[in-house]
Amino acid sequence: MSRPTLVIANKNYSSWSMRPWVLLRGFGIEFDEVQLKFHTPGWDANIGRWSPSGLVPVLWLDGEPVWDTLAIAETVAERWPDRQVWPGDPRARAAARSVCAEMHAGFHTLRAAMPMNVRGSYAGRGMSPDVAQDIDRIVANWAMCRARFGQGGALLFGAFTAADAFYAPVATRFVTYGVRLPDVARRYVDAVLALPAVQEWSAAARAEPEVIAAEEPYAYRYL
Repeated sequence: MSRPTLVIANKNYSSWSMRPWVLLRGFGIEFDEVQLKFHTPGWDANIGRWSPSGLVPVLWLDGEPVWDTLAIAETVAERWPDRQVWPGDPRARAAARSVCAEMHAGFHTLRAAMPMNVRGSYAGRGMSPDVAQDIDRIVANWAMCRARFGQGGALLFGAFTAADAFYAPVATRFVTYGVRLPDVARRYVDAVLALPAVQEWSAAARAEPEVIAAEEPYAYRYL
């Protein structure tokens, strides 16, 4: 098998890119990285070459593209079965897939009101009753996973799994927007942010110079 290539966008803004990057890095799977920055000539010139959907992320394996974060997670689980991308217990595995799918398909109000911005600090911005409802649902999922399957570690299923990679961007959002969380959720956020892969991604995100107005709705320069 040839070395995989992961195509991503801006690390400060792209939550979709962060998930498979943290997944691969967290499991010690070596890969090449191709970064195409949003709204740049490099994106316009190259996205069609790398992505059948015109979106990121895309994982290239043996000359074939795998796009969409759920498809990438399942493909990684197949190709590297020794890494245990999903929990070994069938009940835990079903729960992990369910919370990942819910993250993948839902929480649109939270996404829109609190866009990912790792280097930003906008405490209190973006909160509304609908956003609070999304946050409550996420916290309920975390509490369920921790209570039922989290023994043996500080993550959702104890040890690192795809579920933690899927919720890593949410953890960064809760810090950026100063979201108040119950203790179980706060401890989980702290555990995710302490992961070496998440720290590496976040450091690179903070170092990016690009500022995209549409992704910075609360930056004072745009108010």
